[in-house]
Amino acid sequence: MVVGDFIGWGILATLVVYIIVLYNNLVSLKHNISKAWANIDVLLKQRHDELPKLVETCKQYMQFEQETLEKVMAARNSVAQAQQQNDIPALGQAEGALRLGLGGLFAVAEAYPDLKADTTFQHLQARITGLENAIADRREFYNESVNVNNVRIEQFPDLIIARFFNFKAHSLLEFAEHELADVNIKQLFDN
Repeated sequence: MVVGDFIGWGILATLVVYIIVLYNNLVSLKHNISKAWANIDVLLKQRHDELPKLVETCKQYMQFEQETLEKVMAARNSVAQAQQQNDIPALGQAEGALRLGLGGLFAVAEAYPDLKADTTFQHLQARITGLENAIADRREFYNESVNVNNVRIEQFPDLIIARFFNFKAHSLLEFAEHELADVNIKQLFDN
């Protein structure tokens, strides 16, 4: 009987340790998602601050391209709103529109040699392009973190712990389909 009690307590202790390890792993995954999102958030805020400077610089040269500039600013505002609401699907759509608007702005800027030669424009274009690349890298890390989390909370036995402690699935940050399509440069110049 003493040996049976010892085995029973050993099994119970092993089970408790196993549950604790599963729980801690799920907590770690949840915080990886938060960290990945914080990295994206910082870059989005930096880009958000740079875009008005770019638009102001462009306004000095592109008096007849107000529609292009307005599209960029409207998309910037949509990104900010989705970001504030932590609406990942809406952010993906807004990001797609913003990237399309920036692509249009940079393509139209090609028609303005003075603008292209402006050092402020060159600096801002390089800065925003760098931020875009960094956002794409961080987006990949975020989506990987979300994917690992979502798979783990659906797998047995993690599923039991995840449901008991109310761990949730997260949305991937996906950009709009038009961003994945090839850019029609001729159409951008015809606008």
